[in-house]
Amino acid sequence: MASTFDILIAGTPASDFDTRLVELEVEENVDLPSAFRLTLPVSLTSSGDYDTVSDARLGPQSNIAITAQAADGKTHCLIDGYVLAQDIHLDTGTSTSKVKVSGQDASWLMNMTESVREWADVTDGAAANTLFGEYGLTPDPRNLDNDSSVYSADTASLMQRATDAQFLRTLARRSGKLFRVFCTDTPGQRTGLFAAPSIGGSPDVILTLNPADAANIGPLDISWDVMRPSAVSAQQLLFTDASGQAAGGDNSDSGLTGLDATGLATFAGSPVKTILTTSASDAVTLTQRAQAVLQESGWFVRCEGSTDAARLGAILRAGAVAQVNAAGSLHSGSYFVWSVRHHITADKHEMKFVLVRNAVGAAATGAPAVGP
Repeated sequence: MASTFDILIAGTPASDFDTRLVELEVEENVDLPSAFRLTLPVSLTSSGDYDTVSDARLGPQSNIAITAQAADGKTHCLIDGYVLAQDIHLDTGTSTSKVKVSGQDASWLMNMTESVREWADVTDGAAANTLFGEYGLTPDPRNLDNDSSVYSADTASLMQRATDAQFLRTLARRSGKLFRVFCTDTPGQRTGLFAAPSIGGSPDVILTLNPADAANIGPLDISWDVMRPSAVSAQQLLFTDASGQAAGGDNSDSGLTGLDATGLATFAGSPVKTILTTSASDAVTLTQRAQAVLQESGWFVRCEGSTDAARLGAILRAGAVAQVNAAGSLHSGSYFVWSVRHHITADKHEMKFVLVRNAVGAAATGAPAVGP
């Protein structure tokens, strides 16, 4: 069974667009706004106007949601966002005329106004949840896990000089979190995520490369690189500590669970150490920022491939954990789904994916030694 899909505008099914669709693209990404592009034909109305071009449902800031369902019966809300642009091609007779309607997810609402705002007596997670609430978003329950220290007006408050989306994206990167706004299965029910990647537990989907008669994906391109830090030195004198001793030190633990047996430093043979220069009000904050560097650099394995909903029997989503089978002892195992580009037509739902990993399998027996 190929996937079925629905286009909803302001919560109402647009069945006329479903049947006339030329193509639909949705790109989900865990560290960037998700985006969509809807391509529709253009025809002349009885009054001589162009129909989809002047359709108010496709105008600026119109709410568009896309849902899809595969053979497993689970409904997925791929995106719930807003129209931000149109590209129109008009031809004589309109036979090849078309309009491409583009937009982003609901995090766009958080990116429309730059603000100067002081945050005091809050943590990063509490600030994120407050902002999500101001836009009618439901905070993810994990947003307060492994939270920052409290920013106090007596020591160091937190200053915002950016849009709310830019502000949260900056906080997320320096604290090892992901900032996303998404819907899971029901358009209109949006979640605001400000949390570390969830990579524990059982995989959400199984991707099988071989044997050919059992494969549910196409070819894979897998790469690794060890030209990235696996240890961080972060030290700072604190205003609240009169001892004169620097807080912090060397750190080689990212705080994230390894997705297999061999992490970056072990696989590389020797650590690559970087010095982190940052401002922090306490030792906890300093450690958290060092871990954030290691989390980002720790995704040293990248896997790219493609599949389709009929072959996979499911919809692959960004932020999920995928199990890759039959890719060899080094590269089989669990991966974090970093992005998925959905390409949907009336006949097919293709998915191009990028997976990342912070570890590889155990080295084969007799492998040569590496490092000094």
